[in-house]
Amino acid sequence: MATSTSPATDVVFIESLSLSATIGPDCWGRTRAQPILLSVHLHLRPSFLDKSGASDKVEDSVHYGHLTKVVSQLVAARENPSNASEQGFQSVHNLIGAVAQAAFGLAGAMAERVHVRVELPKLVLLAESCVFEADVSSASNLSSGADVGALTVHVKDVVLPVLIGVNPPERLAKQKVITNLTFYEHPSSPSDSEGTEEVDYTAIVKRVAEEIERSEYLTLEKFVMEVVRIACMASPRIARVTVRAQKPSALTFAHSSGVQITRDRSAFVG
Repeated sequence: MATSTSPATDVVFIESLSLSATIGPDCWGRTRAQPILLSVHLHLRPSFLDKSGASDKVEDSVHYGHLTKVVSQLVAARENPSNASEQGFQSVHNLIGAVAQAAFGLAGAMAERVHVRVELPKLVLLAESCVFEADVSSASNLSSGADVGALTVHVKDVVLPVLIGVNPPERLAKQKVITNLTFYEHPSSPSDSEGTEEVDYTAIVKRVAEEIERSEYLTLEKFVMEVVRIACMASPRIARVTVRAQKPSALTFAHSSGVQITRDRSAFVG
């Protein structure tokens, strides 16, 4: 019986490096340094780590300590520049592009792609955190460290009080609904006439909360579909949205009950 084999894959990574960076307005609308958790996964040529795996010598690898140092120095240099007008990064896109560029610079021809993940615990007031991630397949795809292609953005554990349910007690008081939103952005392009503006995820969550607060629902399905619609229509740069909502109070002997819906923006256009 023939068996299939997966190709050899080699990755050097740093996970949740704690730094402070200016990437635009924070949850209070102030442009200043905020805490970030930065993860970088450097995908290397297949079997590249065979040599260091055999020799047990760090110089035969792309050392994760060097990767950490390069990334940390990059962020520190932007936060304390000689020219105050150059302080920080223009956006999360810009930060991801600069980090990917630095990783490619360290690994050189050994790198096939770089995956960058930026978690911002203080970006959205109602959420536990907001996570931006992107795959960059080549250093040549970057334009001055700014164009990283399509981003995936996770807004984690938004807590909303909602009047929801079909049972009589549920019609008397709002209950907690924990909502997770995932946004899939279109790739940015300098030639685009629309959709090139940065998506304001803080404003989107605020709008969702305000509209939900004025409404009431019988089913979680209706609630989730409404959140998907609001999120999809928030910006032409958003291609698709997934919303997952859970009611922790719904079932006595279960952690929660929930519904998840994914829709393209085109489902609500026209």
